Amino acid sequence: MTENRKNRLFEILATSTKLGLTSFGGPVAHLAYFKDEYVDRRKWLDDRTYAEIIALCQFLPGPASSQVGISIGILRGGMIGGMLSWLGFTLPSVIVLILFALMYQTFDLEGALFIQSLKVVAVAVVLHALIGMGRKLTPDRPRIAMALIAAAIMLLYPSAWVQILVIITGGAIGYMRFRQQAESNITPFKIGISRNTGIAALALLSSLLIILPVLNRLIDHALLNIFDIFFRVGALVFGGGHVVLPMIEREVVPSGLVGADEFLAGYGMAQAVPGPLFTFSSYLGTVMSGIPGGIVATIAVFLPSFLLIAGALPFLDALRRYDAFQGILMGVNAVVVGILLAAFYDPVFTSAILEPVDFVLALILFFLLFVWKIPAWMVVLIGVAGGYMLHMPWFL
Repeated sequence: MTENRKNRLFEILATSTKLGLTSFGGPVAHLAYFKDEYVDRRKWLDDRTYAEIIALCQFLPGPASSQVGISIGILRGGMIGGMLSWLGFTLPSVIVLILFALMYQTFDLEGALFIQSLKVVAVAVVLHALIGMGRKLTPDRPRIAMALIAAAIMLLYPSAWVQILVIITGGAIGYMRFRQQAESNITPFKIGISRNTGIAALALLSSLLIILPVLNRLIDHALLNIFDIFFRVGALVFGGGHVVLPMIEREVVPSGLVGADEFLAGYGMAQAVPGPLFTFSSYLGTVMSGIPGGIVATIAVFLPSFLLIAGALPFLDALRRYDAFQGILMGVNAVVVGILLAAFYDPVFTSAILEPVDFVLALILFFLLFVWKIPAWMVVLIGVAGGYMLHMPWFL
């Protein structure tokens, strides 16, 4: 490896770590931080290429902001650059959430007031995300109807397999109903990954999706079970970080791998840290099987993003021009809103709002997000402080 390449890779790691320590506020904010650092300050790519990368990553399942960071790392330093870009952006929040999981278990924090406050924070954050996604992904009556039907099905028949069936059905309806509304003005895009590399990555992704559930049934091992669950979630979640909530919840809470209170406490804490919300998996894996479980869950949930980026980018420029493909994604996105709506009710709302004071706090936090545009990490701090204040004997 040449000295110039080593310096370039170190620069990728250092820059992405800086972003991982400072990028609060969720995917939209992450993309703004990326533009400021990668486009405006360092000029690693121009505005047009950056916009095209964002557009492409919106077509893929998984965490969009992380995939944009991986793509920029690949453009700058090849596949190793993509890995370093992901590592720097992700590692700070992974460390914090693993430590929080260990504290939760070691000090028996389940009944602590700040844990209840974090659960109330989750109510405000998920509702805010739901409204934002609904406006963007269900702008007309047919897609609103699809979202409502999907929510009803998930509430009446809550299971991971039903959720997958709902997503597939949404894609089929989108193909039939929305391909006429496809956008025709698609900007071409080029990236230096060969089609052979793309085929190999997609083949590995498909093979793991088939093989892992079989191995999990044949071999009773906690870490293999964790890898299977989180790999499947990372490969099938459309819509970004908040949509990971219902998908993972259906996998780990009904089976007893994680308690509902543990689940929501970690989700609330995940709002307080910078970096991608998918690092919520680090907390859950640690709760399920200690630090090794946290590491395995983190790798498993992000691995599909690498394989999808490497596999899809050589072909996606042509694929995204097809009206049928755009229609399928419109249908999938509509039912994803419904899936998140169902998760907002159960377990988020039902587990967090136990008395009127919880509802009051949730309303205050929601309006801080929705009206005053307070950053999510600050809302977490306000929520914890407000929870203690509202439960003081002198206040009531």
